[in-house]
Amino acid sequence: MIQSKENTIGILAHVDAGKTTLTEAVLFKAGAIRRLGRVDKKDSWFDSHELERSRGITIFSKQNPFTLGEKQFTLVDTPGHVDFSAEMERTLGVLDYAVLVIDGISGVQSHTETIWQLLEEYNIPVFIFVNKSDRDGFDKAAVLTELKSILSDGCTDFGETLNEEKAEDISMHSEKILEAFLEGKTDENSLQNEIAQAVLSREIFPCIFGSALRNEGVDRLLEVVEKFTVCKEYPDEFSAKVYKILHDSQGNRLSFLKITGGKLTVRMPLGNEKIDRILIYSGEKSEGVNEITAGGVCAVSGLSGTLPGDIISLNGEIKNSTPKLHPLLSSRVDILDGTDIHTAVQKLRILSEEMPELSVKTVFFLKEEQIQISVMGKIQLEIIKSLVKDRFGIEINFGQCRILYKETVASPVMGYGHYEPLRHYAETQLRIEPAARGSGINAKSECSLDFLDSNYQNLILTHILEKEHVGILTGSPLTDVNIILTAGRAHLKHTEGGDFREATYRAIRQGLEKAESILLEPYYSFTLRVSLDCFGRAISDIQRLCGEFDPPEMTETRAVIRGSGPVSKFMDYPEEVTAYTGGKGSISLRESGFRPCHNAEEVIREIAYEKERDLENPSSSVFCSHGAGFEVKWQDVDQMRHIK
Repeated sequence: MIQSKENTIGILAHVDAGKTTLTEAVLFKAGAIRRLGRVDKKDSWFDSHELERSRGITIFSKQNPFTLGEKQFTLVDTPGHVDFSAEMERTLGVLDYAVLVIDGISGVQSHTETIWQLLEEYNIPVFIFVNKSDRDGFDKAAVLTELKSILSDGCTDFGETLNEEKAEDISMHSEKILEAFLEGKTDENSLQNEIAQAVLSREIFPCIFGSALRNEGVDRLLEVVEKFTVCKEYPDEFSAKVYKILHDSQGNRLSFLKITGGKLTVRMPLGNEKIDRILIYSGEKSEGVNEITAGGVCAVSGLSGTLPGDIISLNGEIKNSTPKLHPLLSSRVDILDGTDIHTAVQKLRILSEEMPELSVKTVFFLKEEQIQISVMGKIQLEIIKSLVKDRFGIEINFGQCRILYKETVASPVMGYGHYEPLRHYAETQLRIEPAARGSGINAKSECSLDFLDSNYQNLILTHILEKEHVGILTGSPLTDVNIILTAGRAHLKHTEGGDFREATYRAIRQGLEKAESILLEPYYSFTLRVSLDCFGRAISDIQRLCGEFDPPEMTETRAVIRGSGPVSKFMDYPEEVTAYTGGKGSISLRESGFRPCHNAEEVIREIAYEKERDLENPSSSVFCSHGAGFEVKWQDVDQMRHIK
């Protein structure tokens, strides 16, 4: 095992909570930067991109090493705006600790709850910095009560050095701290190891109150972070996790890694590729090094196929993790300067390596080929438009955003695909059946080896999973199905690998043509908090927006309503809540999977998908007669198939 000397710590927050200001203060106090920048003065250290400075928001995650005493850290700054939450989530997989910034006046805001849930799912220990504590109207006791009730009862005031009374208070959250307290350890220095372990196990969450702009509370935050963090042990064998892809100003492709085992050296082979350079980034600046050990964060060149979320091993094998946050909107890309559609797609796909949520694809709608991308929100579209112009010289605009839908099937159906142009042959028989919500597409074989060799069977299963299959109602992605290979046929002389790709794709599509398809739409789960005088309005709104809710939790002054509803109805509702509650109410929204669409006929009519013109997803098969291939429409394939 390798004992790391470094921790990676991220700073996260709801937009405008003061995250970037705190980041500047931390790096300045730690001696990592020489001067304090300001967001309002457009000279902050991390928000160096012109788009970030002009808008005053963080768009791209960045990192910077710093030192506290004998401990080394890499600080990762993340976007706070919800439109860039996918970029934020990509960093979570490499964090050892997080600092969650809370606006001391606004309290726990909607996106703050989403971040907290993600931190819990990624099992990341958290320090909390309550910012703007110097503002008029700040109520420390009220904020701490809110943190305990909404986030965790383990949120504990560490604003000052712990005395015996506070030590006794935190001992209620940890058996190890309680045992040490009863043995006579009654201050934070004597309890340092026990507190550090309680933080690591997410039993307690130290809270610091201050003002990042005035540098109040920042020293105490750094003291607490230094005292109560623990460096991990890592395995000896090399492994790493990719959390970011970036193309530098020279067009070089950089993979940002957290080393999670062994060490990485320049020229080290990973599968069929070699590491050309290892760079340690400090904001926009970088420095080359020859090696980096487990626990460290770096950028490398030489890897061509990595994507954010990939886990790399020494043999070059890549495993990909699935993000928790997904885009719920899509938009048409309009090319304004005459660039051909295929060039535009190629450039957009370079960008989608850095932002995988974009999911660039071409589709046929209303008798024309269009480019569509998936996005987290409308602000992200504006950023993409500027990036495409600056980096590729292509002027684009976007159509109206619409909800991302998916499709599934209501009951099992058989699909057949036959591909037999001259000197080619393959036939695939599949059963498509509904699966649990959120399960995606699963593939397996029930085909006897007497029918088809195992190598062909494995090839078919690969083809089932290698692309995004789309439904016939709206051309939306197929999901929540099991696709089972039941039979297949090959020819000893004429079958080639690509033949089964064609037969498999066509079999899936032919099955969907016969199936009863269901249109799915994304849903939010929500927590709505309002005063009692707004309770009636809230209930009426939920019903109007086609939502469902559990029995409300009532106090003498407030109501908490938890439920779920369609994204299409609730996505703009937070602004309404702010308006009718005078800013005193709040709603947090969290995507909660897909359910049958509440207005499917209307959506299908509006999208007007022309399945016959979707040349990338044919449902017909190709048979051969008298030495020539001919097309057979999907409805006639069952009578002509060779597998009986």
